Amino acid sequence: MDLKLTADERAFRDELHVWLSANVPKDWAERKYDPLEKRFDYLKAWQRKLYESGWAGIGWPKAYGGRAASTILQVIFWEEMAKAGAPPFANVLGLGLIGPTIIAFGSDDQKQRYLRKILSAEEIWCQGFSEPEAGSDLAALRSEARLDGDHWIVNGHKVWTSYGWAADWCELVVRTDPAAPKHKGLTVLLVDMKSPGVDVRPLKQITGETEFSELFFRDVRVPVANTVGTVNDGWNVAIGTLMHERGTFGAGLQVMYRQNIERLIALARSTERNGKPASEDPIVRQKLAQAYAEVEIMRLNQMRAFSKINQTGVPGPEGSIQKIFWSELNQRMQQLAQELLGPYGQLEGPDGYAVDHGIWSYGYLRARGNTIEAGTSEIQRNIIGHFVLGLPRSY
Repeated sequence: MDLKLTADERAFRDELHVWLSANVPKDWAERKYDPLEKRFDYLKAWQRKLYESGWAGIGWPKAYGGRAASTILQVIFWEEMAKAGAPPFANVLGLGLIGPTIIAFGSDDQKQRYLRKILSAEEIWCQGFSEPEAGSDLAALRSEARLDGDHWIVNGHKVWTSYGWAADWCELVVRTDPAAPKHKGLTVLLVDMKSPGVDVRPLKQITGETEFSELFFRDVRVPVANTVGTVNDGWNVAIGTLMHERGTFGAGLQVMYRQNIERLIALARSTERNGKPASEDPIVRQKLAQAYAEVEIMRLNQMRAFSKINQTGVPGPEGSIQKIFWSELNQRMQQLAQELLGPYGQLEGPDGYAVDHGIWSYGYLRARGNTIEAGTSEIQRNIIGHFVLGLPRSY
């Protein structure tokens, strides 16, 4: 990939920069420290504003409300959002995963019914994939649906469902043919979360937030018209969803990581250790330099992954390299922050002695989940070993 921007790419960047400068909410600097549940309506209003100005789902085809933006334009978008310190989208799963799945596999009626409301955040979506005994091995799922006239009757249990407590709809993977091999016999359904029999139980994390939920389905009736793709071909639909999970969103991550390491360097200069700035401690300096170098490696790896997407049109296994790298890098940086700040780094936002509104305490705790979510590090290493290095499968 040529890292020099074309005239059109620069024009896109400049247009977005000007819009963000004028529209990023001035109170976001304070509101971003509110618990997720408390700020969620705020994020929905922000996404609505982006949608009304043509900045939601820019990678989607124009026919469905997007800009058909190229990979590099999507990279520019996420980088500029991060540089501007803009709030995140509320409907992140709908925009990045489920909307593209409906575009690729859904019927015309489904596209007409759901896509605009995904873009506008009028309807929030969650992803009903993982189960208590089917996380990394998704095809081992047990939630089932049986046909009853023009409806499916769904029973099952999902877990680690992001935004399940806020969702209006769920992309649900269920087993519809228990006699078929486990990768066959699966079907994807679009389920109204307000349907009778749907029970959502938020899961409180170590951070105190309830980002995830458990979902229970008891004789939930789902119209057959809400089937995505072909019955019993849900594995291919689900894989289509997962291929978007490590798409261009990572472009903003490397900018945020750069901001974090630069802030740690500044804190090292202002934090005393043994009567002098911590930045003068050779061990601290070495760790900061290592983290700074790794953030640059992350940026270059990200561009390599995007280059592959640009060539083939779809994410490749290179995304697994980046997933391992950013998740483990963040854990190392958060550990470094705790070593640098000492007891003050453990204080939460409301405490008057907390550093940077307690973001380092929150970041350290939240980073524990980085190597689990979006595919565990163990699964990513298997993907790299098999598809990148060509090693035989392990059984």
